[in-house]
Amino acid sequence: MGTDPNDAIGRQEHMTDTLDLRQARLMQLTLDRDVSLAVGDALPPFWHYLYFNPQIRASALGPDGHERLGRFIPDFGLPRRMWAGGRVSIQAPLRLGETVQKTSTIRAIKDKTGRSGRLCFVTVDHDFSVGGAHRLRETQNIVYRAPPAPDMAPPPGTPAPDDATFRRRITPDPVLLFRYSALIFYGHRIHYDLDYTRLTEGYPGLVVHGPLTATLLVDLAMEQLGLRQPRAFDISAMAPLFGPEPFWLEGRETEDGLFLWARGPDDTLAMTVTLEADP
Repeated sequence: MGTDPNDAIGRQEHMTDTLDLRQARLMQLTLDRDVSLAVGDALPPFWHYLYFNPQIRASALGPDGHERLGRFIPDFGLPRRMWAGGRVSIQAPLRLGETVQKTSTIRAIKDKTGRSGRLCFVTVDHDFSVGGAHRLRETQNIVYRAPPAPDMAPPPGTPAPDDATFRRRITPDPVLLFRYSALIFYGHRIHYDLDYTRLTEGYPGLVVHGPLTATLLVDLAMEQLGLRQPRAFDISAMAPLFGPEPFWLEGRETEDGLFLWARGPDDTLAMTVTLEADP
């Protein structure tokens, strides 16, 4: 690699974006909703992925359609990227029409060796402010690793809880995955190119975006909360989901808010969200 990737700890990137109403309304349509949002409305939690996306030229993309490493995140020599979740803390909601400043800071880089070989864990803090006033922080965890051996079986999953009090069925068809990729200007081919996904990456089907699953879980939480507002939520991505296999979003109330999870077709956990809400 030439340089120590830990030298990148503390590296920052600054972006400014206006929370365009049209983009949010397109997200409503993508989720099969009627258009209802207006300028001044709170941006639904976790919809900030619709904005602040790096404007990467086609020549700067790798063969997988993802941005080549080295611009902000160092190049670890590990080509496969997995979004592993993180934590979102909300001081006040972002609102449609506002101009928002985002500062991204690399907080930690850790090398480990797992069953599948070398892994690199990167933690990035994303701070969002309006006119100098802090609104929201997302701490994002990303894992980089080498492609698995062709004959390597996936690790056994963790059984999903059986005490859900509410649930929603999701069918991640290719159109949903393609539209979400387009909305977040994300070219990773595992989400829309089935031949590449199967033949090169070795996945059984198109991969459902981790942030999309998290968005759907938080959306279900907002429906359950009614007028109560979330203060923070922790996300843990445990296993990928694949289209077009249906999966379930499930959850139950807790003392502090809600606990939600995504149940895969094999009844194992794909993702959890632990949400803290106002009383």
